[in-house]
Amino acid sequence: MGSQTNDHHQLHAVFFPFMAQGHVIPTIHMAKLFASNGSKVTIILSTSYFIPLLSKSIENYTSMIDIINIKFPAAEVGLPEGVDNPHAVANPSGDMIQKYFRGCRQLGPQLEQILDQIRPDCLVADMFFPWANDVAAKFGIPTLLFHGTCCFALCASTSVFLHEPHKKVSSDSEHFFIPDFPDKIEITRSKLPEFVRYDNGSELTKVFKAMREVESRCYGVLINSFYELEQGYADHYRKVLGRKAWQIGPLFLTEPNNKMVDSNNQHECLKWLNSKKPNSVIYVSFGSLASFNDEQLMEIATGLEASGHQFIWVVKKEKVKGVEEEWLPEGFEERMKERGLIIRGWAPQVPILEHEAVGGFVTHCGWNSTLESVCAGVPMVTWPVAAEQFYNEKLSEAIRNAVSKIMEGEEAEEMRSRVKSVGEIGRNAIKEGGSSMLDLHVLFHDLRSARH
Repeated sequence: MGSQTNDHHQLHAVFFPFMAQGHVIPTIHMAKLFASNGSKVTIILSTSYFIPLLSKSIENYTSMIDIINIKFPAAEVGLPEGVDNPHAVANPSGDMIQKYFRGCRQLGPQLEQILDQIRPDCLVADMFFPWANDVAAKFGIPTLLFHGTCCFALCASTSVFLHEPHKKVSSDSEHFFIPDFPDKIEITRSKLPEFVRYDNGSELTKVFKAMREVESRCYGVLINSFYELEQGYADHYRKVLGRKAWQIGPLFLTEPNNKMVDSNNQHECLKWLNSKKPNSVIYVSFGSLASFNDEQLMEIATGLEASGHQFIWVVKKEKVKGVEEEWLPEGFEERMKERGLIIRGWAPQVPILEHEAVGGFVTHCGWNSTLESVCAGVPMVTWPVAAEQFYNEKLSEAIRNAVSKIMEGEEAEEMRSRVKSVGEIGRNAIKEGGSSMLDLHVLFHDLRSARH
């Protein structure tokens, strides 16, 4: 792809991602998209944790993309040595999470020094860094906020923030409609994030309020979605809520061969899938940060076994030799050795979803996973992961029923057909002349106009 510009000024964009896998990976895709269209790019990392992934991913872009690694102030905010990313504090106490976000705020002086030195044309800051807008404003640098989610979610969270409907119901289980919304969407207070439900002054609550407030005064918002997927909400976000926004996704489709890893190192699960019939395997993964206790994992395992379907299940549990795994039913792996595959740790999600053997996806509803599934044409069992939603609830029967629904019969085929047609539209959106590429070129034009 070549630069579609009207002048000779090369834009310089600085990306400042939150140090979690679901934020870093789309930022890498975004940075490469900018670079492919003629922009110079700098990525600021606050941990060395992702440097191997980043270095491998941009090895063909080293002349266009620079990396600056700043130091996360772990010790200064009371975190253990080496704890400099949210993956390391996903399971521990809430106090560690609070300390982590407090540390993020203290990155301001280092960001200010970098921006003062290189004076880019824009700063693309993660949603968890709303304070970065004020840092960039000191030098007249436009800030683009990146949420990593869709217009629907942005419209919903903005409406809840502005109107506070959850404060007008008498209990967590009482239903209410999201106000000032294109469609009638009914939810309960229990389905809102804890930091929204309880205005308790926590670091996450402060960040949520700040990010909602800064949306209306930063230069604009970048959205990893495509216009055809959610036209009504894209228009609502821009025209009704008054947010300046550009949809430039699906970002993962800008990756050559859709792989972030060495193509020669084929994962065992892909070889396993090659032996399966089309649409015969259910893929189960709840993202990189979700945490489950042993009882919850036991229920998921029981449900998968009861469904009778073949499966790949990604679990964040390392196998310890000689130690019995209490989160699995007795003899589960032996019984499932022909029918199921458990992957511990990382899995090549995009190649799995694109494999013809995969017919359904049980997902935590993270936007990256949702978009990848849509573009692969795979129907989903959506299971929002907030641990409190699982408390005191038997999951195995629900999982068995949901898996059966998307894997069997005419309804499953109809769902598969519908999602494949939407996926094709998404693939066209990121091609030259597609809606997302046109939005990217509009953004570049706007940034050049802002500079002049």
